[in-house]
Amino acid sequence: MEVILLGTGGPRPDPRRMATTTLIRLGDENILFDAGRGVVVQLSKAGVPLGAINTVFLTHHHFDHIGDLYDVMLNSWMHGRKDALRVYGPPDTERLVNALVTQVYDKDIAWRDQGEPTFGGWKPVVATDIIPGPVLDTGRWKISAELVSHGDGLDMQPAFLARWMCLGYRFEADGKIIAISGDTVPCPGLERLAQGADLLVQCCFLATPEINNEHLRRLAKFTIACGDTVGKVAAKAGVKKLALTHHRPRTDDAMLNALLEDVRQDYSGPVVIGEDLTRIEV
Repeated sequence: MEVILLGTGGPRPDPRRMATTTLIRLGDENILFDAGRGVVVQLSKAGVPLGAINTVFLTHHHFDHIGDLYDVMLNSWMHGRKDALRVYGPPDTERLVNALVTQVYDKDIAWRDQGEPTFGGWKPVVATDIIPGPVLDTGRWKISAELVSHGDGLDMQPAFLARWMCLGYRFEADGKIIAISGDTVPCPGLERLAQGADLLVQCCFLATPEINNEHLRRLAKFTIACGDTVGKVAAKAGVKKLALTHHRPRTDDAMLNALLEDVRQDYSGPVVIGEDLTRIEV
């Protein structure tokens, strides 16, 4: 079983990083977590056959996590996908995918389906809205979702918050556990999905020296975990290996070193400061 960090950046353009997207490879299966900026190009660079992408799990609906979902949908088909692409995510995932297929890219799909029959006819994309709890058990692997906290304490309208859900995932196969944090700050859901994991792929946006104004202090408290808390989460959960992703754009590596120093204060296990296309054996 292998994890590939296809993208380790965030919503802001970063010449060094694509947006946060993670791939689990289990034999001939390829399970994608999110589909951010550059995902298809990164899959190609990693040598992953695009037609072999069969399942996508979305953590939430921020554009840096779903912005290239359409590219996965179309290019997996154009490169030989024979079965339906399954997409799972929080409520409104089905609506989002249906809009892409029937309203945004409907002409593109029809043109390639009817005008380029070598593709074998359009292979559908089947979206499923999910909530926290068990999600899927294939007999070979199983996955569950946990509700995580991404901006829940910010000043947003109750009507919006009623529609807002962010998920983290716990993937289990071959006696191993991989936890995908999604975007979150420390919370009970993150603790549950990370408990005893062989690998935790954890968002970690800022090093402590970078949390230097009120906006960034609020971000670290309510929006996305940073170096001041990530090591504590991993240590408490007994994580065997930690991979840091969703980094702030930076022009040098000084703050990445500071990030590692932050985590090392609380967590003594192996730490991977994720770069794009990093491969991790589990």
